[in-house]
Amino acid sequence: MSKVYFMDFKVRDMEKDSKVQKIERLCDAAGLKNFLKKGDLTAIKIHFGERGNDGFISPVYVRRVVEKIKEQGAIAFLTDTNVFYVGERQNAPEHLKLAVEHGFDYAVVGAPLIIADGLKGNNSREIPIHAKHFETVTVAGDIVDADSMVVLSHFKGHPIAGFGGAIKNLAMGCAPAIGKKAQHQERPCIDENLCVGCGTCVRECAPQALYLVNKKAHLNAQICVGCGKCTTVCPKQAISMDLKKQSTAFMERLVEYAKGAVKNKKNRVFYINFLMNVTPLCDCFHFSNETIVPDIGLLASDDPIALDKACYDMVVQKAGKDILKNLHHDVDMMRQISYGSEIGLGSMDYELISLNGENI
Repeated sequence: MSKVYFMDFKVRDMEKDSKVQKIERLCDAAGLKNFLKKGDLTAIKIHFGERGNDGFISPVYVRRVVEKIKEQGAIAFLTDTNVFYVGERQNAPEHLKLAVEHGFDYAVVGAPLIIADGLKGNNSREIPIHAKHFETVTVAGDIVDADSMVVLSHFKGHPIAGFGGAIKNLAMGCAPAIGKKAQHQERPCIDENLCVGCGTCVRECAPQALYLVNKKAHLNAQICVGCGKCTTVCPKQAISMDLKKQSTAFMERLVEYAKGAVKNKKNRVFYINFLMNVTPLCDCFHFSNETIVPDIGLLASDDPIALDKACYDMVVQKAGKDILKNLHHDVDMMRQISYGSEIGLGSMDYELISLNGENI
């Protein structure tokens, strides 16, 4: 059984129970230092946020992790990869500019920022994994070259994967555009009987794959990147994906990419999930919806499968029902977890170690 360490946000001691202090204590208790060596170039894998979305992890919290890494004599840098759709995170200069606007500046976080796949997403390595969907996966070069990695993930819902946590942060987050496209192979369908030609999907489609003809939406499948955003913004629910057929394969591709992202870092990757601001959709949308459960806490592990499973279980426990399944009912919610266990990325079985001084 993998160990998952948990710390809630309840204040029991006003002198040492701020969130930043809890992050420090969690890193110590879960043994962050054991994953680092003096002189390591340590990647802190994080999502810098999309414009209009405020669900990303606060830079104030990230600074505490940076400081814990520095205590071990390692050299920390914050990193993410460019996206494959049209937007401000499509190339390194604009991506970094947005990151700084969101507070990820050296003066705040205490570490430099590097876009791991380079200026235009061409810095990558082919990693052999010999799995069901991929013989090799394409991983950002600076992720591969980093000596160790700390993965900071905001746990939330996702329209195709059901939820996004450490697994998705590794899979999509460590891949350049070509790798992201390889994982996204789903394409939406348009019901012309329901479509009223309002143009909402056209305006929201970053790659401009949607267009109107005779007041009906149409899709250019060759341009479409399969992100599924149009399915969430259509006011008439005229656009959909056959998730019962497509989502399982998508999640398996995610997991295979996640395994490739850490293949050369055995016992050198540490994970923290932030179980707060849990929204129905991922942070790649340009808005943040209302939260579906109250903030729960922080969890850490060296096993991304066990960590995401523990987070999912806690959301269900907090909501009193399987709220993520209710939101994304056509998705096999546990396929990320079960397939990750099948291919050796981690374990479905975990021991939850509470650091709260009381039962959760």
